[in-house]
Amino acid sequence: MVVRKKKRISRFRGSRTHGYGRVGQHRKKGQQGGSGMTGLKKHKWIWTVKYGKDYFGKHGFVPKTSTINKVINLGEVSELAAKHSLTEINVKDFGYDKVLGKGKLTQPLIIKATLFSKQALAKIEEVGGKAISPE
Repeated sequence: MVVRKKKRISRFRGSRTHGYGRVGQHRKKGQQGGSGMTGLKKHKWIWTVKYGKDYFGKHGFVPKTSTINKVINLGEVSELAAKHSLTEINVKDFGYDKVLGKGKLTQPLIIKATLFSKQALAKIEEVGGKAISPE
């Protein structure tokens, strides 16, 4: 007959530590070598080479036509104008490209910006202000 070896788990039944020593080895987060992706360049490098080959570095491309505009809402424009006591404001001076329509205008302003959303244009005209873009 074939000699069968007893499974390890059943051999360790009742042994409390199952062969891993007296103080908490083989438990909880201590066995992971850090939380999350910690150590991928150090002690988990073999895992990175085997399973996470594309984890590091840049991938793909961003077309040259895409531009990222810095945006500001009408409410913030209104606050800026009140803070600096302006009736004509150029948002480019404050580092913004586009004006969006969130918030309320408290006074009619002449706002200069590269781009405006439709809602922002409607709100500016509703109060009696002007939206000026360089185009």
